[in-house]
Amino acid sequence: MNIDIRKSIYNNFKDSNEQEITKAINDAISENDEITLPGLGVFFELLWKQSSDDEQNNIINKIKGAITK
Repeated sequence: MNIDIRKSIYNNFKDSNEQEITKAINDAISENDEITLPGLGVFFELLWKQSSDDEQNNIINKIKGAITK
């Protein structure tokens, strides 16, 4: 069985408002369930593609800072 995770995430959230998306992200993080990681990856991909070079550098710096804490 081949599941298109991106398409599934797009379809599940295309009509969601900001609060619903925020709740989904917070729930996925707080549940600490690895099955939610691909969905968060799709959200990250969307963020990354919509970010300028400066914003991408800021994201990388935040990730690096969090990893090295």
